[in-house]
Amino acid sequence: MSAAEWRVSVGDATTSAVYEPAVAGDDGGLFICAHGAGGSMSDRATYAAANQMRRRGLSVVRFNFLYKERGSGGPDPMPKLMNTFAAVVEHARRELGSRRPLVIGGRSMGGRAASMLASEGFEADGLLLLAYPLHPPGKPDQLRDAHLPRITMPVLCFNGTRDVFCTPALMERVLKTVTTRWEMHWLDGADHSFHVLKSSGRNDAAVLDEVGAATAAWLPSLPGR
Repeated sequence: MSAAEWRVSVGDATTSAVYEPAVAGDDGGLFICAHGAGGSMSDRATYAAANQMRRRGLSVVRFNFLYKERGSGGPDPMPKLMNTFAAVVEHARRELGSRRPLVIGGRSMGGRAASMLASEGFEADGLLLLAYPLHPPGKPDQLRDAHLPRITMPVLCFNGTRDVFCTPALMERVLKTVTTRWEMHWLDGADHSFHVLKSSGRNDAAVLDEVGAATAAWLPSLPGR
């Protein structure tokens, strides 16, 4: 199927979504990719991550949460974020059929919404988290981890070692409570946007390549393959 723009019903509202097929390799499955709190389905970070996955053989669906679609400043409450995510997945299933593996996830808040769905038994083959926001910046006591032990699907999580939303030592401590197969991939020197300093000796494109390569290595282990 070629690229397509969709209008997705979410209760009494609708939102925008776009489907883009993989551009390289065999059909590795479908990734439903959600944006972060300050972004949109077309922001630079989300778009770059989606294109990296498409180059690794994953088809991708990007979408706007309802608050972004209507131009509001602050994110919707988590239940509405989750309902929107679920509605996009169901729309994709109707349009594309049963694409396996089906991977849910996204950047920051979008990935967190996907993880909340996963913790409630949502049907998918894997969870792909890009810059998981474990805690607000400067507030490591406010952990967003209570639901993580309830996740049963395989997880691949990327965070930068300079991410102010995810202190490495705290994440490693939290992961001791997780029972699912959770692969934690630390991006050396990267911040919450996967940006690295010039002094690191590499650039942001190299970081995204690292994300893509690790994802490609993870995909064959998922139940849908």
